[in-house]
Amino acid sequence: MITKTLKDKIKKITLIISDVDGVLTDGTIFIGADGTEFKRFNVEDGTGAAFARLASIPIVLISGRKSEATSIRAKELKIEHCFQGNLDKLNPYKQICKIYNIQPENIAYIGDGLIDIPVMLESGFSVAPVNAHQPVKDISDYISKKSGGEGVLREVVELILKEKGIYNNTLEQMKKKIYKT
Repeated sequence: MITKTLKDKIKKITLIISDVDGVLTDGTIFIGADGTEFKRFNVEDGTGAAFARLASIPIVLISGRKSEATSIRAKELKIEHCFQGNLDKLNPYKQICKIYNIQPENIAYIGDGLIDIPVMLESGFSVAPVNAHQPVKDISDYISKKSGGEGVLREVVELILKEKGIYNNTLEQMKKKIYKT
């Protein structure tokens, strides 16, 4: 159930920031004997990123870990800003506010771990995957129906677009791009 207060918060969102491990992935990291790292990302989040782009809602990533796999995925999703290796996520968060000349009330933040809590408390709309740590869910405005790595970003983007009343228009734009009609 989305309350009127929550709807009002969502309508103000003009930028989405997401954690990576535990949100865009299920948190599993595979490391080969040669040090090669693998992560499993969900293709549905790519659709969510495309929807957000069509609606002119930028997405930024902040990860506590540094990972080439994350850099590659960010580039695939056409995410311009990807901050990695930041256990104190407030530092890049403040940089993002300056880069986009944006107020915290206009930011949605998706996080699953304890290090996400300070940024979630600063943001206008905070979201946790259903399998997030309990203290994270306790302070979240919204709990995703999906677990990390199962399309949380897409769910959040669609929720924001629907509450802003621009989902159908954005979907039509997507269809025109795909079907070239």
